[in-house]
Amino acid sequence: MRRAVTAEFCGALLLTAAVVGSGIMGERLAGGNAAVALLANTAATVAALAALIAMFGPMSGAHFNPVITLIALARRELPAGRSLTYVLVQVAGCCAGAMLANLMFELPLVTASAHARTGGAQWLSEVVATAGLVLVAFTSPTISAAAWRVPAWIGAAYWFTASTSFANPAITLGRSLSDTFAGIRPADAPGFIAAQLVGGVLGGLLLRVFAERKAIQ
Repeated sequence: MRRAVTAEFCGALLLTAAVVGSGIMGERLAGGNAAVALLANTAATVAALAALIAMFGPMSGAHFNPVITLIALARRELPAGRSLTYVLVQVAGCCAGAMLANLMFELPLVTASAHARTGGAQWLSEVVATAGLVLVAFTSPTISAAAWRVPAWIGAAYWFTASTSFANPAITLGRSLSDTFAGIRPADAPGFIAAQLVGGVLGGLLLRVFAERKAIQ
């Protein structure tokens, strides 16, 4: 249990540091070209996510995301106590990861983001991104398969969704703590989180149509 919880915390922390940090670096080097900055942000996120799933997957399942944990709970792949602990450390890890990224780039430890992300199109995008993530994650037959399928989905969804595919309530909270390229205004975070939870429920319902995945714990 301790090993699994530590893996979830470290994975969430490093994933968020990669998302926020690459956003900062990309924006600084892109010279005002938002497409180049997003491309750099996407590449770093995909690479980090693949490595983290491969590394921590055998230890904890590599959820790093409360939606994935809640779906695993609903599917009876995790007990309630472990699920609650996972969610708490995922939120803590994502917040710590954003702070770490801020410090690495000589920014204040915490700065509320001013990046506006709201509206029906953004929320719909989060529903789609999260539902797709649930389907991809839970239809992956092994951790090795998930280590390329999940990053591939997230990388694609960075570009085909209006929200750039947060698809994770914990990382949404973390990204609200950094007033940088990957940030989100704290006032907009609840709308994203609500949409992600809706997407999680939709993904869970769609899973009933597709092949069951064996629990990996």
